[in-house]
Amino acid sequence: MTRRLAEVAKKVGVSEATVSRVLNGKPGVSEATRQAVLSALDVLGYERPTQLRGERARLVGLVLPELQNPIFPAFAEVIGGALAQLGLTPVLCTQTKGGVSEADYVELLLQQQVSGVVFAGGLFAQADAPHDHYRLLAHRNIPVVLINAAIDHLGFPAVSCDDAVAVEQAWRHLASLGHERIGLVLGPADHMPSARKLAAARTMGDLPDASVARAMFSIEGGHAAATRLIDQGVTGIICASDPLALGAIRAARRKGLDVPSQVSVVGYDDSAFMNCTEPPLTTVRQPIEAMGRAAVELLNAQIGGTVVPAEELLFEPELVVRGSTAQAPKA
Repeated sequence: MTRRLAEVAKKVGVSEATVSRVLNGKPGVSEATRQAVLSALDVLGYERPTQLRGERARLVGLVLPELQNPIFPAFAEVIGGALAQLGLTPVLCTQTKGGVSEADYVELLLQQQVSGVVFAGGLFAQADAPHDHYRLLAHRNIPVVLINAAIDHLGFPAVSCDDAVAVEQAWRHLASLGHERIGLVLGPADHMPSARKLAAARTMGDLPDASVARAMFSIEGGHAAATRLIDQGVTGIICASDPLALGAIRAARRKGLDVPSQVSVVGYDDSAFMNCTEPPLTTVRQPIEAMGRAAVELLNAQIGGTVVPAEELLFEPELVVRGSTAQAPKA
């Protein structure tokens, strides 16, 4: 018990006597300090006293599909900072191949009595993926916010970048440079943001099926998919993520083609260091700061008991023109 008091006191920056007062339900402790002590108990893995177990922890699960794509650490930084300002502690849950699944993380978070969960990318965006763990969260009335397009009928509020506008911006940019043979590198067929991008592209101009390539979200996936498009004679490539775009640039170079004079490439996200690549990547920027803060506001409103409609807030992307796009090569 003494060791537990000392560890919690050190974590919060208060005296052991203050921790003891919180654990024993004594008066004379501010609500902020009380919540900080309870959160520290949860973080350190100690069980709350019996009389305090009915209260939900001031913990919020932040579930990410990966950390290799720089967009996800960027979202984690914004969301974690916004949660901290509200006295909430983020619990980062990152999936790895062959590691803990999204459903397993949800079980762990429920055991920790989290106040809510934010999913930034994940199985909610894939129609053919398992979704029982989302239904479990809804059944338990746990506040949830999703970041970026989800499949229908999950019933949670979402904060999304407008995929249709993103593709329209990228397509118009390439068309203005004289590109007539434009192709897309997208995620799997059941991936909702990719489906939205494809639908928007089909309204912009001629897009044969052969000019749409599917890939896993990685540099290697982008390389393989873009190779197929280049073999089809595509001169402008719009990618569904920045790592896919980097793979497309690598594919062009392996074919002995110059980027951008022979093949132009547009990414999506404007994640970290895309202005440092060679050439610097033209990409469509997600407004990460605004989206992350909006997600936390929606979550906090639910935690406070406000009924939040299961609607999607769409945020406007911004085309950032750099060095990976240029005039289409002359036939």
